[in-house]
Amino acid sequence: MQNLVHKDFRNSFVNNFKGDESGDLSPRQTPGVLYSKAIPTPVKQPKLLAWSQDLAAQLKIAMPTKEDIEVLSGNKITASMYPYAARYAGHQFGNWAGQLGDGRAITLGEWESEKQKWELQLKGAGPTAYSRRADGRAVLRSSVREYLMSEAMHHLGIPTTRALSLVSTGEDILRDMFYDGNAAFEPGAIVLRTAPSFLRFGSFEILAAGKEIDNLEKLVHWTIDNYYPHISGENKVLEWFKEVVEKTAFLMTEWQRVGFVHGVMNTDNMSILGLTIDYGPFSFLDDYDPNFTPNTTDLPGRRYAFGNQPSIGYWNLGRLASALLHFFDETDELEEALSSYENIFWQHYYAMMGRKLGLDKVTETDKKMIGRFEEVLGTVKPDMTIFYRLLIKVTPEMQKEEILNLFAPSFYTKPEGNSKMAFLDLIQEYAERIRSNQISQAERKELMEKANPKFIIRNYMLHQAIEELEKGDNQLFEKLQAAMKNPYADAHQEFFKKRPDWATQKAGCSMLSCSS
Repeated sequence: MQNLVHKDFRNSFVNNFKGDESGDLSPRQTPGVLYSKAIPTPVKQPKLLAWSQDLAAQLKIAMPTKEDIEVLSGNKITASMYPYAARYAGHQFGNWAGQLGDGRAITLGEWESEKQKWELQLKGAGPTAYSRRADGRAVLRSSVREYLMSEAMHHLGIPTTRALSLVSTGEDILRDMFYDGNAAFEPGAIVLRTAPSFLRFGSFEILAAGKEIDNLEKLVHWTIDNYYPHISGENKVLEWFKEVVEKTAFLMTEWQRVGFVHGVMNTDNMSILGLTIDYGPFSFLDDYDPNFTPNTTDLPGRRYAFGNQPSIGYWNLGRLASALLHFFDETDELEEALSSYENIFWQHYYAMMGRKLGLDKVTETDKKMIGRFEEVLGTVKPDMTIFYRLLIKVTPEMQKEEILNLFAPSFYTKPEGNSKMAFLDLIQEYAERIRSNQISQAERKELMEKANPKFIIRNYMLHQAIEELEKGDNQLFEKLQAAMKNPYADAHQEFFKKRPDWATQKAGCSMLSCSS
């Protein structure tokens, strides 16, 4: 175990690519470089609020000392660190946005553990060359959300960046939470987040758009050599793109499995490693609604609604493919690789749904039944998490009233009329299907319990935890941290309940903005 202040950091990214070394933090365009040096801006009174002990153990990082907390807050930079903000671009809500970059994230350096490299990045540590009109800071509200959710997603088994620490800054930050003119001061905080790489689709888009061909070629081959080293041969770029397609399709099915809605799937928020990155106005589904988006900025178009995420993954891959056209004399193979997304997604999706439903295999008839699950749940709108955990208890012998009683805890509105009949027909169809399962009831139960979490961190829980933390009370915050580490266990009964009525329209509990 090593302390942060004693670690000899690697800086392979900055050592391999052109950067703006001036340290100038004023917002500007930086053509021709992939990063700009950015020294974090010190804060008044850093205080450690949370530390991910299991991540620290994986990285072999010792419990933070007072001096380490100075690093976690951006107040101290060691001699081996080279703090920088990455330059990238992106398509935001379907439109080309040009240069974006790390406006409030500063990478400190690379930490190696067990032959794996991890980038350590402070989020909210002050302005960079890419902050535009913003201050580069983050508030406690958004920082708690990112810290808890990235760690929760990890324990759910979903590819994600992770969070090592959460530090309050002792400073207040002015934020207009809903961009409606009602700005208010909120306590500031900084998250140290980590991933093998924070490269995103937009990292390649900006180089292609600016015709920075030397930089583009170098970044693509460096990415393959460092993160896809098993790829070799003459068609390395094509094989690499195929793997990015595969990873992205898999990630989309995993989001759908647990009802996660990212909320802002711009190409600058799409990981080249197939990770969930940049936790902003995210949410889990409460009531099952394919049209739900938690992002106020996404209204009324609902481009990034829950049901649209798989198709947006494909659209974003198309933008990445466009950035790679330079590498291909003919585009047929690239187009074919992109088109493979649909089949790959559905293969992953039906396999995932087979596990959620506890099926021994997924037949063509089962695929039709899975489609009816989507349709009926979208009409009845039960609580997704509670519904699928209760589905484990269904038996072939159940009668209609037993079915309604079983699922009653999942209903926000009790189904009536045609929706009630459709729901009962579906559950009875499912009950008949599991009668023919070639696995035992115990095996089916185990399969479903591993695919359907009992605990998810709902927005209203986060809101309550944040309000309490702002008052100096961390009890709920600690409970959520404990529960998220074992989300599939048949426990956490305290949190196994629907979203309360008061949270349906309350700011921060249902809809959020990109404000941080």
